[in-house]
Amino acid sequence: MTATEPGNREWTERYAGALMNTFGPPKTVLVRGEGAHVWDADGREYVDLLGGIAVNALGHGHPRLVAAVTGQLQTLGHISNFFASGPQITLAERLVNLLGTEARVFFTNSGAEANEAAFKLTRRTGRTRIVATEGSFHGRTMGALALTSKPAYREPFEPLPGDVVFVPYGDTAALEAAVDRDTAAILVEPVQGEAGVIVPPRDYLPTAQRIAHENGALLWLDEIQTGVGRTGTWFAHQNPALVDAPVTPDIVTLAKGLAGGIPIGACLATHGAGKLFDPGNHGTTFGGNPVAAAAALAVLDVIVEEDLLAHATAQGAALKAAAATDPRVVETRGEGLLVGLTLAEPKAAEVVTAAQDAGFLLNAATPERVRMAPPLNLADADVAAFAAAWPAILDHANDSAGVTA
Repeated sequence: MTATEPGNREWTERYAGALMNTFGPPKTVLVRGEGAHVWDADGREYVDLLGGIAVNALGHGHPRLVAAVTGQLQTLGHISNFFASGPQITLAERLVNLLGTEARVFFTNSGAEANEAAFKLTRRTGRTRIVATEGSFHGRTMGALALTSKPAYREPFEPLPGDVVFVPYGDTAALEAAVDRDTAAILVEPVQGEAGVIVPPRDYLPTAQRIAHENGALLWLDEIQTGVGRTGTWFAHQNPALVDAPVTPDIVTLAKGLAGGIPIGACLATHGAGKLFDPGNHGTTFGGNPVAAAAALAVLDVIVEEDLLAHATAQGAALKAAAATDPRVVETRGEGLLVGLTLAEPKAAEVVTAAQDAGFLLNAATPERVRMAPPLNLADADVAAFAAAWPAILDHANDSAGVTA
């Protein structure tokens, strides 16, 4: 920061005067990034262990992503969906190939929009009922919000689109009781992210598939946070650490890490579900934008070329091991680089503040759970730095809460 450039205080004051208060005051104002590191307007450096909440799959400023976006924008920046582009078609083909079964793709700009598309798709079954789960998060647009269980998000905007039933997450008996011949779809996250990285039993998704199909319903997996290599496999439902039998969902929604920070989302529908939409049933102005598609193709290429699926698995295990050495962490959760830490006391907010003071960006998912979702190419040195700093972070969090460590 130079003498003429605004610092955090000035930017924050301007933020408060210009933006709606939907997020509260920003924790800091970031001005640049490189790899898993970011710098704020006062020149402070941080290790970004949140990755834009599982978005920055390749970190910040990855040269392949920059080149893909720049090159595509110089060639063809935007077209309407009266036309098609090579990147859009190629990306759809790549996603279908990674899913491993016949499918059709609808591109959107975000995860919430992908879930809106999927929600509409389920209505084309002729049924209206959705069985979703407690602790779920699927977005904040009206349709996606109707599928999200948290009362604080829902209640200010009720009545929401109806016929959604919530059952305990990970409970197959509850699914058996709730799903019937009126059910259009079962909607679950393979791992719940916003709830604090909650991992269900390994038979949960295979059993959900069986229950859905026995009742003529669709299995819809929200892989917005867990997809694109986040858990160490392309999709979390393909991860043998998370499922004990093969799962072939009828609908999969993606976003977040798909284009490494460029806005994109996707709704994939397999077999018959992929043919439920007719022309005019749904649409988008920016979905499938060639620049976003080119970015996503670059992300997929780098994940393969740099073996980031295996890297994410190894680095996630290292982060969990580092955190678990302190007895104030009573449980570690997650797979790959979607990591949840359960604290002995409900001090997640204090831990996140202390971590930021120490130069690490984390997230307080719940009062007692800390979430990490760093870039898939997180360096060994950054894991080591976190491991070295972690005990002092917990000490400072306790001190700030008025407790002596």
